[in-house]
Amino acid sequence: MDIIMPQLGETVEEGTVAAWHKKEGDKVAIDDLLVEIETDKVATEVPSLVAGILRKILVTQGQTVKVGTILAIVDSGEGTGVAAPNAAAPNEAALAAAGVSIASVIDTTGATPAAPSATRRIGRGPGAPLSPAVRKLTVDNGIDVALIHGTGRDGRVKRTDVLSFLEKRTAKTATSRAAVETVPFSALRKRIAEHMVRSQAASAHVLQAVEVDFTGVDSARYALKKAWQEREGFSLTYLPFIARAVALALPEFQHLNAHVAGQSLRVFSAINLSVAVDLDRGGLVAPVIKNVAALQVPELARAIARLAAKARANTLKPDDMTEGTYSLTNNGSFGTFITAPVINQPQVAILSIDGVQRRPWVVADEHGERIDIRPVGVLAHSFDHCAVDGAYSAAYLRLVKKILESRQWISEFMN
Repeated sequence: MDIIMPQLGETVEEGTVAAWHKKEGDKVAIDDLLVEIETDKVATEVPSLVAGILRKILVTQGQTVKVGTILAIVDSGEGTGVAAPNAAAPNEAALAAAGVSIASVIDTTGATPAAPSATRRIGRGPGAPLSPAVRKLTVDNGIDVALIHGTGRDGRVKRTDVLSFLEKRTAKTATSRAAVETVPFSALRKRIAEHMVRSQAASAHVLQAVEVDFTGVDSARYALKKAWQEREGFSLTYLPFIARAVALALPEFQHLNAHVAGQSLRVFSAINLSVAVDLDRGGLVAPVIKNVAALQVPELARAIARLAAKARANTLKPDDMTEGTYSLTNNGSFGTFITAPVINQPQVAILSIDGVQRRPWVVADEHGERIDIRPVGVLAHSFDHCAVDGAYSAAYLRLVKKILESRQWISEFMN
């Protein structure tokens, strides 16, 4: 069986082999950890899907290759594993069969990947490997690796650990002297910038916003607040209620639950929400909650909390980052009034949740109109005008607002 470089996010095209945890000739069982892969967005562990013998490693530690490249071959005993003819080079026939050029696994100097040397097995824990990219970061910045707390397997120091150390060192230096500091962008910051600029160039961004009265949502939140916190260990925020309203509204506006593909629009029946997660101000990722139409508020709240925890612990898996069809971004905890979010390509729309504040609100009922104090927040919707028109987006926002203001939310917690 071929072990393939996985897709670690919709816009990620390549990954780096950070460490092999098996060597050629080793026996492997199903779910045994074979290799760790790193990109600028996420690090993940790739397990074996079959039991057998690791016959050949085709891409060595430290090499960066395209998604779909064959990394290794596991012989399951059924004739699927074939050893490469040259122990020093990737299996060109196997790569060609997968539609991958042999050049994609050879470095820019034209040399075939060399076997990892013993000097690579340095780090914080005994025998913990340090990738070439991480070593270069530490050397270029004059950092003693022993000073860095490694969060990888067996205490391995990862790129994100070094970047975090650099950010803290820079902040400490800045406070110790009244001078201008030049802070280089991290690799993740650069990738985010590239993605955002590309999105602005690819999509005709339009912003629409509505104000929402969250009185009904607050009634459920406050009634359940104490019991929920004690049982679940985290607060019940506005986000899962809004995610539920979006999931209920999108089936009537399916062209917002879509991807742009050339001159076409790929419209999805399943609703997979990409939810932006702030990595403690160290960057932003958007892991995906799959098939949200089947989830009620409690399940959505747990799914959001679980993915956020994985993102901040750098333990997201490839499946957590793919297949998103619509995005949510939440700045409300910082008290923002309105945010114009950038569309998460190749999606066509994204909804920003901003701060909910108590303010005067005109209430109309059978008794007439009156001014009351209500919890009011803004939902700001960026959409691609190439995919849909303003009236379509506005009608969608009106339905989301109606659901949030009129639904009996407490009933979703009674099942």
